[in-house]
Amino acid sequence: MNPMASRRDFLKQGSIGGLALASMLAREPLLGSGAPSSDLHHPPRAKRVIQLFMAGAASHLDMFDFKPELVKRHGEKSDFGEHVEAFQNGLGPWMKSPFDFKRHGACGKLMSEIVEPLGEVVDDISFIHNVVGKSGVHSQATYLQATGFQFPGFPGAGSWVSYGLGSENEDLPSFVVLPDHRGFASNGPKNWGSAFLPTHTQGTTIFPQRANPIEDLHPQADYVTDESHGEGIDLVNRLNRMHQRSRPMDPRLDSRIRSYELAAKLQLSATRALDLSDEPAYVHKMYGLENAGKKYPKNINPEEETEYFGRKCLIARRLIERGVRFVQIWSGNDNSFPRRNWDSHEDMTRDHPSLSLGMARGTAALIKDLKQRGLLEDTIIHWTTEFGRMPSSQKGKGRDHNPFVFTNWFAGGGFKGGRTHGESDQWGYKPLDRKNPTLVYDTYATMLHQLGLDHERLTVRHNSIDRRLTDVHGHVIKEIIS
Repeated sequence: MNPMASRRDFLKQGSIGGLALASMLAREPLLGSGAPSSDLHHPPRAKRVIQLFMAGAASHLDMFDFKPELVKRHGEKSDFGEHVEAFQNGLGPWMKSPFDFKRHGACGKLMSEIVEPLGEVVDDISFIHNVVGKSGVHSQATYLQATGFQFPGFPGAGSWVSYGLGSENEDLPSFVVLPDHRGFASNGPKNWGSAFLPTHTQGTTIFPQRANPIEDLHPQADYVTDESHGEGIDLVNRLNRMHQRSRPMDPRLDSRIRSYELAAKLQLSATRALDLSDEPAYVHKMYGLENAGKKYPKNINPEEETEYFGRKCLIARRLIERGVRFVQIWSGNDNSFPRRNWDSHEDMTRDHPSLSLGMARGTAALIKDLKQRGLLEDTIIHWTTEFGRMPSSQKGKGRDHNPFVFTNWFAGGGFKGGRTHGESDQWGYKPLDRKNPTLVYDTYATMLHQLGLDHERLTVRHNSIDRRLTDVHGHVIKEIIS
């Protein structure tokens, strides 16, 4: 053996390296492009996911989880009957929701006036009111809900779905992220990174309202022509292939080449997907886009939130129609001030109504649109946030963080509609049944199950551990699936 050989060269030549390479190659996506559905763990009910993530922590108590006891005890000194560790100083008197609740749909679900548009589709939704988190810190809680772990370095949920199902369209990414138009939430792109999964499974970020929705996708220099741009791409591809042929044992090169090839295809496919000009006027109106391009006031307002969130919902529909497996829509950015997120410490009536009404109108339109196109039955819509908010008041009008219980909901994709699973206690502080809460692992185990994937078998060995989206936990919530 050459004493100067590198460790990489040794692995290339030795049987250990061959075994390692074979192991890596065996961990390609279960389906890949065009593979038969028989390769799934069981027959699927759904093919794709649209996840709605409310950054900053939306209040379950002021949207979906009505608490008569808070109405009765409003203004009284809060007494939880146990020690409470607040994130800030949010243990003031009990506070009822400042918003009116009324019943909607055949199921009679009580919902707040600030999410009233969702009343039109509530019979398609399964609510889960006993979800618990692990941390009241935004970054850790966001990681947990987005990746299944409360620390960085793990793949986003969309990466796992992309890895497990592969792509239905080689011209678009299998995982697309539509952030808040003002910027990223806590952790930024780490929430949708691929980590130890193949690079092509990471989320591709698109800001549809910007003049340049995908950074660096199109050349910006005036001297670049279509012809010279095409010649440049051809040259890069030839150089990449030459480099790859001299290093046949390095799978990272193929991933890099695939990402460049996808970028070239995106120049046409993404442009078409983001172009809403061919959508009829009634669709624009349904999603709240009838005033597109309007100049909005500085203060947060429902018209602006409706336009921007509705646009992302419509684009999500267009993306899944073109074969994208997982679309993640974010509402709210990191802790800017005045608030542009759901973190309503100071005043529930200042921030939540605008964000909620914008989210509710866009989401209701998305559900109705998918349903009329026959897409809702095999598309999962998952609504989540990093934690809830406290039933006690903060500074009289706001609410502090509550990681001890909050709400998620599902629609479409084989989920039962008009259902409520799990309850919070009389205050909305913790689960009513504290021994049997719903964990993020359970929501993801159920999502994967509907996609035909067994969460315990969708694993990748990393650092000698068989990693999975649900860590070592999780069970399918059978009560909400048909």
